[in-house]
Amino acid sequence: MENIIGREKEQETLKNCFESREAELIAVYGRRRVGKTFLVRNYCNDNFDFYATGIYEGTKKEQLAAFHKQLCDYSKIPYPIVDNWFDAFDHLKHYISTLDKEKIIIFLDELPWFDTPRSRFLKAFEFFWNSYASAHPNIKLIICGSATTWMISNIFGSKGGLYNRVTRKIKLSMFNLYETETYLKSKGIVWNRYQISEAYMIFGGVPYYLKMLQKGRSLPQNIDDIMFSKNAELRDEYRFLFRSLFKDSTLYEKIIGLLETKSNGLTRGEIIKSLNINDGGSLTKVLNDLCDCDFIRKYTPFEKKERDAIFQLTDFFTLFHHKFIAGSKHNDEHLWTNMVDSPERRVWSGYAFEQLCLHHISQIKNKLGISGVLTDTFSWYCPKDNEYDGGQIDLVIDRRDQVINLCEMKYSLNEYTVTKKYCDEMLNRMELFRIKTKTRKALHLTMVTTYGLKTNAYSSMIQNDVTLDDLFRN
Repeated sequence: MENIIGREKEQETLKNCFESREAELIAVYGRRRVGKTFLVRNYCNDNFDFYATGIYEGTKKEQLAAFHKQLCDYSKIPYPIVDNWFDAFDHLKHYISTLDKEKIIIFLDELPWFDTPRSRFLKAFEFFWNSYASAHPNIKLIICGSATTWMISNIFGSKGGLYNRVTRKIKLSMFNLYETETYLKSKGIVWNRYQISEAYMIFGGVPYYLKMLQKGRSLPQNIDDIMFSKNAELRDEYRFLFRSLFKDSTLYEKIIGLLETKSNGLTRGEIIKSLNINDGGSLTKVLNDLCDCDFIRKYTPFEKKERDAIFQLTDFFTLFHHKFIAGSKHNDEHLWTNMVDSPERRVWSGYAFEQLCLHHISQIKNKLGISGVLTDTFSWYCPKDNEYDGGQIDLVIDRRDQVINLCEMKYSLNEYTVTKKYCDEMLNRMELFRIKTKTRKALHLTMVTTYGLKTNAYSSMIQNDVTLDDLFRN
């Protein structure tokens, strides 16, 4: 088994569950490729009393057959083949009753895939837990699913037999920059933090993607191999992601495609108008699903109401796919190497770095010395009108201690130079923000850069300077 990088809180949760004196139903969920199965299998050292996994797009018969084979292998008992899940779980109950152990660990992986149409899998699973497993304190049942929306709707949001039955929830997210750096070092990959941050801006901290990076090759060479070569492993990954997560992914992909063109994000009303679709429960479900799966984020602008909430694309891999792969006319297998200083790449890197910062708000707050202060974070945009030219602020940190940090993010190869023109622009935006929001809080100009600010006559106007190294803190 391999060493687990990071995941300290998740491992502590599993430890507490295994040491408890009650039956535990532990649900591990999160977007595909973040290492849910890896975490469970390596933490348990593959030492399960029973393990089975659903089959992607498998039929009811195929799912039952795979479950039956695993049960026979673990129990060494030749159970007869059955044609329904109630009988299958009865056999599992019989097998468990033959075990005389202080702790019985059962792992059902990719649970949503077991739940084929009209299979009644969920009813049988509910009955198994409620009528048997929950009454045995030594049973630790771990369920796992990449179809986050199914897990939320059918397990956490159940209004039936599984209502409030999950004893522990573990949502696994992507690595942060610190964990990504640690993971790459464990693979023998030695890059500087600028290169690691660029890899993060392409793949996010998704272990499955990071695992494909090869030591001894530069980052551009790796990107060309994985994304642009003739048989690139991840060229069709985006399509597979949506097919595996959502049964009908058409509207999901339309919304993602629209948000990719609007870096500031859109309101629900703007999405409806742009796509010419109906408002209603179906749209609510799609937007909630995309948020739950970490493709987009929803935030309410400063001093606005819930109906004014903005939806913004935040998934790194999806953003990269739409910018450089989807509909691309390029056939260059070395595209990333050859785009080193292209305008298209510079525009992408600026926006992707903003998203990287939004994924590391806690690290920014730590550098500002406000980790314990209650805050709201959002972007801010004011359109041009007859009186003002308008303006945008990448990140606003509204603090309970009567201060607001107005943050600008700049991704550059060297120390960033604040020119007189740029300083005036920031001061004008700060004053516009004060006028439009009517805030009485102190406003601090803050910059998040790769290598800090070059000291000059204008850099002193910046109250706080956060660097890339600060984002690598755990």
